[in-house]
Amino acid sequence: MHPPLDRPHPMCQEEIKALRECHAKTSKLKFWACNEVKFAVDRCFKLEKQQLIQKLNADYDEKRKLEDEALRDAFGHEQTFEDYLKTDKTYLREMEHAKKSSKAF
Repeated sequence: MHPPLDRPHPMCQEEIKALRECHAKTSKLKFWACNEVKFAVDRCFKLEKQQLIQKLNADYDEKRKLEDEALRDAFGHEQTFEDYLKTDKTYLREMEHAKKSSKAF
C-alpha cells in the first residue's frame, strides 16, 4: 500500500503518473504487472519523507534548548532534568547496577 496519490507529492509526480498509466493499461487480474512502477513510487515517497524530516529537524537542538528553558522558567527550576539526573545519587547507583547486570549476560 502507498499513501493517497491525490495529496501533493511534488517530487514524485512522474512516478505517480507512471503508476496511474500502468493501472489504466493493465488488467486488474495481473496484480503484479505494475510492481516495478510501484517500487519506484515507494522509493520516491521514502526519499521525500526523509527530506521532509531533515527539514523539520534542522534546528531541533535549538528548539529543544528553548523548550527546556521555558519549562525551567515555568516550574521555577534552575537546572534541567538531565543536569538533575547527573547529580542524583539514587539514579546513578541504579544505572551502575543496570550496567553491571547487562554485562553479566
